[in-house]
Amino acid sequence: MLYYFFEYLESQYQIPGASLFTYISFRAAAAIITSLLISTIFGKRIIDFLRKKQIGESIRDLGLEGQIEKNGTPTMGGLIIIVATIIPVFLFANLNNIYIILLIVTLLWMGVIGFVDDYIKLFKNDKDGLRGKYKIIGQVVLGLFIGATLFFHPDVTVKDQSPVDLYSERLFGIELESADYLSEYKSTETTIPFVKDNVFNYSDLITWINPSLESYTWIVFVFFVVLIVAAVSNGANLTDGLDGLAAGSSAIIMLTLGVFTWVSGNIIFSDYLNIMYIPRVGEITIFIAAFVGSLVGFLWYNTFPAQVFMGDTGSLTIGGIIAVISIAVRKEWLIPLICGIFLIENLSVIIQVLYFKYTRKKFGIGKRIFLMSPLHHHFQKKGYHESKIVTRFWIVGIFLAILSIITLKIR
Repeated sequence: MLYYFFEYLESQYQIPGASLFTYISFRAAAAIITSLLISTIFGKRIIDFLRKKQIGESIRDLGLEGQIEKNGTPTMGGLIIIVATIIPVFLFANLNNIYIILLIVTLLWMGVIGFVDDYIKLFKNDKDGLRGKYKIIGQVVLGLFIGATLFFHPDVTVKDQSPVDLYSERLFGIELESADYLSEYKSTETTIPFVKDNVFNYSDLITWINPSLESYTWIVFVFFVVLIVAAVSNGANLTDGLDGLAAGSSAIIMLTLGVFTWVSGNIIFSDYLNIMYIPRVGEITIFIAAFVGSLVGFLWYNTFPAQVFMGDTGSLTIGGIIAVISIAVRKEWLIPLICGIFLIENLSVIIQVLYFKYTRKKFGIGKRIFLMSPLHHHFQKKGYHESKIVTRFWIVGIFLAILSIITLKIR
């Protein structure tokens, strides 16, 4: 809202300072400060409201240290993250931007799915919450919507690198319109790390069979979008098992995606780094800033010992947002690296289940590789304190984030 207000003041009255709102960096800074204030100041009131309504987590006894003490801790704290994100986005972002629209839809859609899941657990006394198949259906519907929009919407494009030296033009004060030296077009190309040229086209998956199949590329693209949305949102959900683990790891991931978004949406940086320039994607930086602010503000209350849990309202939403941003900035094939913590947690559960079923079928008795899954519970069983596990997972997340950013120059 403020974006449009100051845009009007600048265009009509040229009021000093109004032009600041045309800069993504200024609006991103305003968004992160606003979300931090909302999540820290009003977060406490939301927690008190949840406690008053007796919306507390009922902890199942898994034999983990400090587990019983958490019984009754308010959950549905993901509402803090959603509220602290949506308000700055409405204030500072360009709401006509297709990427912002997709992220708002994702935030609300996954928030509703998570909220329904938490509601069933708390008020219907059903520990399983929303049935898994309904969660998957919700994720598939979102994936279909996101994939179809990104493929067919005319504002989702890329631009070729310019043969003109952009830096020389700027140094000599020559202003060029982007249309003078860049061609904007639809493409299913994306970034793939550690290979020459760093580019992969989804159409290549079917055109090798027959070039005439290129018109069906949208089916392949949408399929992968659905797969990524479901995988990342469930990975975030599994990671939410220790105080501060999911929120802290997600903040690191979002900051990494913020770097990719910034450079991909900036013609100078993308030209210098020789990466894909994506028009209008830079506006996502505003959303990322607001989301990071809300996650850090939520951590104020979620670090050990937690005063509130995010619940599926928060974890499913976080995963969905990370997935959509990764796809929008065409870095989805970097997800195994950027979201390495989510991947490890996912794999630990899959490996545990498959190995147990295999050994039970072969030997009659099921065996386990880990003491407990997901992986963070394995370390709890080994006697590590919760805070130490979370901090070390954050360190691993930072290491993976640095490796991900390095791929900008690795070919």
